[in-house]
Amino acid sequence: MSDEILGAPAPSDILPVTIEDEMRRSYLDYAMSVIVSRALPDVRDGLKPVHRRILYAMKDGGYDYNRPLRKSSRIVGDVMGKFHPHGDSAIYDAMVRMAQDFSMRLQLVEGQGNFGSMDGDPPAAMRYTEARMARSGHEMLSDIDKDTVDFQNNYDDTVQEPTVLPSKFPNLLVNGAGGIAVGMATNIPPHNLGEVLDACIAYIGDRAIEIDELMQHIPGPDFPTGGIVFGKSGIRQAYHTGRGSIVIRGRAEVEETARDRQIIVISEIPYQVNKSRMVEQIADAVRDKRIEGISDLRDESDRHGVRVVVEVKKGHMGEVVLNQLYRFSSLQTSFGMNMLALNRGKPEVMNLKDMIGAFVDFREEVITRRTRYELAKARDRAHVLAGLLVAITNLDPVIAMIRSAPDPQTARQRLMDENWPAADVEDFIALIDDPGHRVVDGHYKLSEVQARAILDLRLHRLTGLEREKLVEETREIAAQIAEFLEILQSREKLIEVMRGEFEEMRQLFGDPRRTTLEDVEFEQDIEALIQREDMVITLSLSGYVKRVPVSTYRAQRRGGKGRSGMSTRDEDVVSSVHVVNTHTPVLFFSSAGMAYKLKVYRLPLGSPQSRGKALVNLLPLADGETITTIMPMPEDEESWNDLHVMFATASGGVRRNSLSDFVSVRANGKIAMKLDDGDRLVSVASCREDQDVLLVAKSGKCIRFPVVDVRVFSSRNSTGVRGIRLLNGDRVMGMSIIDHTEIDIEARDEYIRYANAKRRMENGENGENGESTTELPVLERLSEEDVAKLEAAEQFILTVTENGFGKRSSAYEYRITNRGGQGIWNIDPSDRNGDIVASFTVENDHQLVMVTDAGTLIRIPVHGIRIAGRKTQGVRLLNTAEDETVVSVTGLQDSMAEEEDGAEVQAEAPGEADVVNDGDAGGEPPAPDGDGGNG
Repeated sequence: MSDEILGAPAPSDILPVTIEDEMRRSYLDYAMSVIVSRALPDVRDGLKPVHRRILYAMKDGGYDYNRPLRKSSRIVGDVMGKFHPHGDSAIYDAMVRMAQDFSMRLQLVEGQGNFGSMDGDPPAAMRYTEARMARSGHEMLSDIDKDTVDFQNNYDDTVQEPTVLPSKFPNLLVNGAGGIAVGMATNIPPHNLGEVLDACIAYIGDRAIEIDELMQHIPGPDFPTGGIVFGKSGIRQAYHTGRGSIVIRGRAEVEETARDRQIIVISEIPYQVNKSRMVEQIADAVRDKRIEGISDLRDESDRHGVRVVVEVKKGHMGEVVLNQLYRFSSLQTSFGMNMLALNRGKPEVMNLKDMIGAFVDFREEVITRRTRYELAKARDRAHVLAGLLVAITNLDPVIAMIRSAPDPQTARQRLMDENWPAADVEDFIALIDDPGHRVVDGHYKLSEVQARAILDLRLHRLTGLEREKLVEETREIAAQIAEFLEILQSREKLIEVMRGEFEEMRQLFGDPRRTTLEDVEFEQDIEALIQREDMVITLSLSGYVKRVPVSTYRAQRRGGKGRSGMSTRDEDVVSSVHVVNTHTPVLFFSSAGMAYKLKVYRLPLGSPQSRGKALVNLLPLADGETITTIMPMPEDEESWNDLHVMFATASGGVRRNSLSDFVSVRANGKIAMKLDDGDRLVSVASCREDQDVLLVAKSGKCIRFPVVDVRVFSSRNSTGVRGIRLLNGDRVMGMSIIDHTEIDIEARDEYIRYANAKRRMENGENGENGESTTELPVLERLSEEDVAKLEAAEQFILTVTENGFGKRSSAYEYRITNRGGQGIWNIDPSDRNGDIVASFTVENDHQLVMVTDAGTLIRIPVHGIRIAGRKTQGVRLLNTAEDETVVSVTGLQDSMAEEEDGAEVQAEAPGEADVVNDGDAGGEPPAPDGDGGNG
């Protein structure tokens, strides 16, 4: 029996199918259903089906932006009952996201009530919240009732729903999208609406526009939560290929508190980051010792914005702690851009131009279909108006015909059968181009639609005023028809309409960018996370160092009282000041001849009044070893190979080494120079072989010799050679590297006399003997072109003494000699001036920072300092108190020297600003003391 059953033929409606084929077919059907009908957005309106159905249900139910809000449960019920064959939670969650200002760059739904938070808190139940369509959502549905898009049956074939919304702005780029389908996923970031519309306008103006040109309008994503995007390579890759990765970090600032402590204030977090979970990550990292230096963590966020406060322990650097937060928490995340969307029903990875092009093509189709619809409506109305005009023109016969008819049907038929005179309205009928009803031999035949309209005409429309209105309406309809035909017949006109709509959307919804784009490429290193900022490095003789933003010091004029630059103890004084960038590598040269290397951002950040931090806590200094010289270096270490470094010691010794010898410096330091007992490094500077070295001694002597006079030492364990011969008790105070200029003695002297006289005339000063300078000396050896060249190449040496006096002198006045001599006078020595503190080259647009042993710091412009002869006393730069002397001087260059807005400006000290020696105006040529040569 069983054999007969097994051997029986299969029923005719059952076909044998292999399990592999059935699994493959069923899986593909499911996959396409998920891809097309659930997970991926359409490139035209940027919406998934659930979002599209929510917005359409709101319009269908009358929940528009200018209507009262309605319960969310009512909206969800309408969507679920009519359009979306899924559960209410999925619909409500989608609607909630469209109302969240931290999820959508441009909200499409306006909500009232608890719609969730950035902490991941769920929204209130739908029975408690209310919602309605936002104005932006309304614009996405604009003209949907004008046959602009196709409709399809809903899931039970009872009503119809749109296949796409006729959005007036590219919602896919504006609000982005994210979704996981089967075998593919999309992750498109939001962008700034104004920037996207500008790119669309540029595209319709030039369809061959390049992606890089579009990126001039859309530089990158613009997230609703703000933040900072590092680098543009990932953005550029995504915009060109459709795929790329970008690094986003929250916005955080390091602030000083009243207790001289630092706090980190986080005001923006990366897109789609759960703030509460981020705070938990930070707390866990602190607990696991992965992040050190945090004493307290609290979330002070409210409805006005994000504010997470991280308190930094005393002695720790806020920037370093902030870098640890970026590394070990979601304060820094990456966003993988995968620009996948449905294009004509097929999933496609699209670049920026493809997305903009698809939307523009869609808008062109929408405008065309809308215009055709409106043209048809206008023509239908024009047809009716033509019949009414004919009836009004022949009013008495029409009324008589209607009165004699036994019933409406007969009256309608008689109206249609009659050939009505149309001579009086022929122009109007031609104006509206009534299709199918041309005027023949001055007569017009009414259609059934026109006859019905005449029968439905009310008596009050027969008055003179109403007849004029009918004529005016006919003119308006004619103008509309002409405009619609122009749009359909001229693509330029259609593009003009599209451009106008884009500009209207920009005016309605455009707002400033929230996300900052940093040009620097991201690196997993603290240096890439430290903001570039000009800093003043202050070092005291006791070895305390700090960095203070240069903007903290307000510019003053010379002769001012200054301000406190560093808090020091009675036995401590400020020894040096340097103005650098946070990314500048700094070489520290110690009294023992060792070199250490640190980046500026690793130095402790302080205030002008703070003392700083002992270098012994930053560098592995031995007992009795102190830092004597700080040397900022170029950031590009590859450029060090082309430079040399010149060492100068207090005893007058010099040595030249390749700067590349100090590219690699270990944490425990590196031998820089061997020093004799009692000697120390005074200055270290980079140099080229076409430059000169200028050594200045405390006594006022100086010497200038070519760099090539000092050979390049291959060894760092040597004492070098003699640079200047010093008398007993004298020592070198400074070294400058100046450009070499070939000029003979006579020409040099003639230029100096000419330049000094020119400066006196410009400043209104008297001549050498007190007479008024009214004309320039006659040039005998130099032409005006030679003078212009010398003036362009002229450098000035600034010299400052311990009593606060100083001057600028032309480098031409310092003759070039062989190294090892006693030198020439740099400034006229006197008890008023005191010993020389510093001497170096400056530019006219630089500023000067002077520090005294009492901790007073002043910042003055260099252009206010007199240009005087080499052997003069100079003018007062700083009013020093009794027993107070200047110990350190440095120059601020270019942008570092810009005066702050609202800076305090202090007047010159009367009677002291222009003090010179024995009536000397500072402009005399060098005294005939035998100084000559090729300087």
